[in-house]
Amino acid sequence: MPEILKLEKYSLGVGDRFARQASAQLGACIAAANQGVEVIPVWNKSNREHLIIGSEPASTRAAADAAVKALGWKLPYHVDADHIGLRTVDRFVPHADFYTIDVADWIGKPAEGGAIEGLARRHSELVGRIAVAGIEAPFEITVPEFQRIAAKYLLAVQEAGKVYRHVAGLKGEGRFITEVSLDETDTPQAPPEMLVILAALADEGIPLQTIAPKFTGRFNKGVDYVGDVGQFEREFNEDLAVVAFAVKRYGLPATLKLSVHSGSDKFSLYGPIRRALKRHNAGVHLKTAGTTWLEELIGLAEAGGNGLALAKEVYAGALQHVEELCAPYATVIDIDRRKLPAASLVQGWSAGQFVSALRHEPANPAFNPHLRQLLHVGYKIAAQMGERYLQALGECEASVSRNVTGNLYERHLKPLFLNAD
Repeated sequence: MPEILKLEKYSLGVGDRFARQASAQLGACIAAANQGVEVIPVWNKSNREHLIIGSEPASTRAAADAAVKALGWKLPYHVDADHIGLRTVDRFVPHADFYTIDVADWIGKPAEGGAIEGLARRHSELVGRIAVAGIEAPFEITVPEFQRIAAKYLLAVQEAGKVYRHVAGLKGEGRFITEVSLDETDTPQAPPEMLVILAALADEGIPLQTIAPKFTGRFNKGVDYVGDVGQFEREFNEDLAVVAFAVKRYGLPATLKLSVHSGSDKFSLYGPIRRALKRHNAGVHLKTAGTTWLEELIGLAEAGGNGLALAKEVYAGALQHVEELCAPYATVIDIDRRKLPAASLVQGWSAGQFVSALRHEPANPAFNPHLRQLLHVGYKIAAQMGERYLQALGECEASVSRNVTGNLYERHLKPLFLNAD
């Protein structure tokens, strides 16, 4: 493996739809650092989000650089070309030093002739009983099972290799951080599958530093985990063990760690993740997706006046265009439309009522996860407002930034990295 730009042990993917909250987001990392825990911010924005907003990757880099300079942040930070492929990556290359290679579209498609047989010849050790430190019982991969795993994932791995080499040819070997995203597929990757995938990624020569598997359960946008928390904890521990095994066995970077996508607001998982990281002395990359955009709306509503009126207008627009907004996110939202309040009802809400419905406080009886998920995917409505929305953010800056920083620090960083068991 080439000498590479290294990703630090703990990192936080901070999405920022409108590139206005970088300082507020960095404030949460500064608060954690002041408590003795270094969590490195990685500003991420996908090609899809840029297209919807009408922005360019340069804006993400500019916002991150400006925040770091303004707040005097001395630790590393990164800018992520999020969920890219060969068709979309080039516009990010001058601005990003972190690349999330999304291979979901290639999972389940057959690899080129002879590829599976070649993988089997190179990795005969992956057939039979395999003992992995940290996993109680050895697991066994039969020949048919190996072939099934390879048939499902090998082409996706090969595509990741193509994208990595393309970026390396433009930026230079070792000058960026590579993540591979496998989470947007139909079924979770079990530990034996993860091991085969990691061996194949090593064969591609990818200096992989984070991998985003699909975990058991539902990781819906902006709301808590839906599933068996105990099963997730066992699975997460086993995945950490497999990653450590693959690092030693296949020469992958020692910095390789798990990435949790749609990780924002998975409050019930933060305790299990924290315990697992401590047990394995492992790092993690947590992507907080669009939670900052929702905190912008909360900040606007909380400010009252024009801010509250605009937040209500965004909801009304999202409700009117619910089909269009939800379609691209169908696999990561669960919205019962019967539980979405009418726009006319919301129009009469006070600031407190709007905030209570939207802010992710599950114990609050007024909290409405269906409204929250709709607004999570409804940022296109705000984008269509153009300068009017951005001006409102400026007018309500104190309220917005307070909510952005407080949400990331109190609800994410503290329970994941600072709280004691």
